Amino acid sequence: MNVFFLLSLCLLVCVARAASPAPVLDVDGNKVRAGVKYYILPLVRGRGGGLTLGPRTNNTCPLNVLQEQNESQVEDNKGSCRRKERVWFVSNGLPLTFSPVDKKGIVRESTDMNIKFSAQSICADSTVWKLGSYDEATGKYFITAGGVEGNPGRSTTGNWFKIDKSGEYYKLVFCPGVCNFCKVICKDIGIHIEGGKRFLALTDTSPFLVFFKRA
Repeated sequence: MNVFFLLSLCLLVCVARAASPAPVLDVDGNKVRAGVKYYILPLVRGRGGGLTLGPRTNNTCPLNVLQEQNESQVEDNKGSCRRKERVWFVSNGLPLTFSPVDKKGIVRESTDMNIKFSAQSICADSTVWKLGSYDEATGKYFITAGGVEGNPGRSTTGNWFKIDKSGEYYKLVFCPGVCNFCKVICKDIGIHIEGGKRFLALTDTSPFLVFFKRA
């Protein structure tokens, strides 16, 4: 009886482990952990830095999630002949934390989570990400601050995001699963350029490929 019980328990544990989504890894190959500060940085260089908050229109609040301006390029003198080389510096943007819906310590792929900037805002709103209202002028749904952390359910579907794989790399996704009977949008998050700024918005075509760097 004891042997049968132990074998059954082992089988259940093995099945549970096999069913768990893969952990998200940072740029150093370490598991991304809930509550720890990270930078979300673009995989493709030369098109902006890390993520931050900023206004999109004259209506300042809530602030939108956007990329820092293009990486800065400076000339540096190298060697005895003082040969000039161009050196790129990436702005990391603001640090963020992840809060998985299951409240576990490891951030996993394709798992609902809140994403929150670990910074002060000029607005009274929170710095938790949420899906903004549909913008008729652009036909886009933009990502803004002002979301609610936790409390998964129908009233908070706009506050949950996922990290998925795109080939060997990571992308950000909006496809909340915190409400089984709700009809939700499922799209990748991409970049919408407007007025020289790079705003995060839902896309059908070009996902924003990223990596994660511990702050």
